[in-house]
Amino acid sequence: MKQLTLKVEGMHCTSCETIIKEDLEDAGAKDVKVSFSKGTVSASIDENKISEKKLKQIIEKEGYKVK
Repeated sequence: MKQLTLKVEGMHCTSCETIIKEDLEDAGAKDVKVSFSKGTVSASIDENKISEKKLKQIIEKEGYKVK
């Protein structure tokens, strides 16, 4: 498992956290932690199942910007 921490812009509430967390978990990410106040998303991924690029695409599809 690879541990990732991404900087994400555009989150402003706990609903934003929930949307991102559920989407990433549905895609196969584990141990997802989202903090709108810090602007971070961390997760563990199995690179055989989901790539870092795909994770970023999922977040950006919801309207947030990954730095």
